[in-house]
Amino acid sequence: MSQFRTRREMLTDIGRGMFVAGLGTTMAADLGLAPAWAAEEPGKLTFGDLEPLVAFMQETPPEKIIPATVEKMRGGADLKKLTAAAALANARAFGGEDYVGFHTLMALVPAYHMAMEEKNDARKPLAILKVLMRNSGRLKEADSHHKQTLTPIDASAGKKANGEQLRDAVRKPSLAEAEQAFANIPGTPEDALNNLMYMVDDGAEVHRVVLVSRSWDLLNFVGQDKAHTMLRQSVHYCVKAEHPNQKSWNQPIRDMVPKLLDQYKLLSKKPGTKAGDESWINALCETIFKSTPQQAGEAVAAALAEGMDPVAVGEAISLAANLLVLRDEGRPKEWSQPNKPVGSVHGDSIGVHACDSVAAWRNIARAGDTRTCVTSLILAGYQVARDKGARGDLFNKWENYPRAEHLEKVKAVSQGDLLKELGGAVRDKDQGRAAAIA
Repeated sequence: MSQFRTRREMLTDIGRGMFVAGLGTTMAADLGLAPAWAAEEPGKLTFGDLEPLVAFMQETPPEKIIPATVEKMRGGADLKKLTAAAALANARAFGGEDYVGFHTLMALVPAYHMAMEEKNDARKPLAILKVLMRNSGRLKEADSHHKQTLTPIDASAGKKANGEQLRDAVRKPSLAEAEQAFANIPGTPEDALNNLMYMVDDGAEVHRVVLVSRSWDLLNFVGQDKAHTMLRQSVHYCVKAEHPNQKSWNQPIRDMVPKLLDQYKLLSKKPGTKAGDESWINALCETIFKSTPQQAGEAVAAALAEGMDPVAVGEAISLAANLLVLRDEGRPKEWSQPNKPVGSVHGDSIGVHACDSVAAWRNIARAGDTRTCVTSLILAGYQVARDKGARGDLFNKWENYPRAEHLEKVKAVSQGDLLKELGGAVRDKDQGRAAAIA
């Protein structure tokens, strides 16, 4: 596309912009007149006042990113603004298609919260700087310092669309059709999220859901007007995931979700407000933990149909996922790798991934409408049960850490020595002792 425009094109855009401004962005989108969100010039996705800092994040090589960022901070850039710029640079370059790239994006919000919890002001930036280093390193490895996976989409090029049309385009799979459909969904960022979830609900795995959740959280950093840029990464991710093996893996979900929505009439009323006491939450947790994926999904649907508060239902699912961490005896020999030895519980373990997924599903359930809420919780329960089955029946046989023998060995540790002993147990990779001391 030429970088130059004719006088007529320029005046047309100016007039169009004045008309859209008078209508408001929501009505303009309804009429198919709103341009691509976050796009400021033809052929290039740019981000207004943030663009210089976004370009800095994307173009600075890893060997220079830390000292250069420190200089930006000395010049007045705060950690929130740096987080926003890094998120937009990552989204533009990788668009949800690069494995290391989207993991880096997912780390930004937790790193920011860690920084805010740090009491020592001199150490506050460290968590953010670590993620910025990883981001810059991956940009260099992937030769993406000047790459744009996300480019502007002209919303006026198609008709008004909805979540079902987006989902159908992804199933084809057609990235061009899916991108256009998502660009033509009118309304607020919440409307974009709710329609996006028709597509996301077609499957249940950790990256698929956490990418949506983290992108949503990042709107608090980049601004609501960047919602399309952040959420469309999931369009790219889901299109890439739509290969034959994944489609057959996800077919039970695609059959189950509409069936449960209809069977329990979950879309005909708002989610309930009945509080679940500890015994009720524990009972649902045990049901999910011991069930097949289909049974777990239905147990969640039945609880929601009874009018139980989604918060209570989510707590039960979280506890079931947590059991997968507490009981995990680590990697078997056939799953071991040089940096993931036999017996280790790495960040990509069944339990950790299940907990990450449930946290994301619950976050989306809180943010969305009735359909988004109930389908997210159903899939959270389903995914915990399905993930558990990857080790056969072993999780039912294993006991929670710390076990009796671990607790017995730390009885003599004084309260004043607990943190010191915990550090030693972690460094020694002694899972049982660390759990008992904690």
